[in-house]
Amino acid sequence: MSSMNNVSLIGRLTQDPDLRYTQSGKAVSSFGIAINEKYKSGDEWKTDVCFVEITAWDKTAEATAQYLKKGHLCGIVGKLKYEQWESDGNKRSKLVVTAKNVIFLEKKEDGAD
Repeated sequence: MSSMNNVSLIGRLTQDPDLRYTQSGKAVSSFGIAINEKYKSGDEWKTDVCFVEITAWDKTAEATAQYLKKGHLCGIVGKLKYEQWESDGNKRSKLVVTAKNVIFLEKKEDGAD
């Protein structure tokens, strides 16, 4: 039986991308996005927000750091990665999206950084 690991998201950055380089010189950027889902409950509209951590590599990492800022709308196509670690004797884990493609959905403003 085969499996599939594919994620497509659209959201706004919750922070500026954090660009770093590995010891081997590979670029990696990390940032978060917020995905708002509006729904109606009775006569009232409500919003659920889902916060997702994103990791991008190589040229995609450098482009996100150069062109995206907190609040910008972007699309992410990638895969889920399950990360585990130990902190102060406690086991921790989280799901992170590793971006294959990042789509810039807002035009860069003239004169903006």
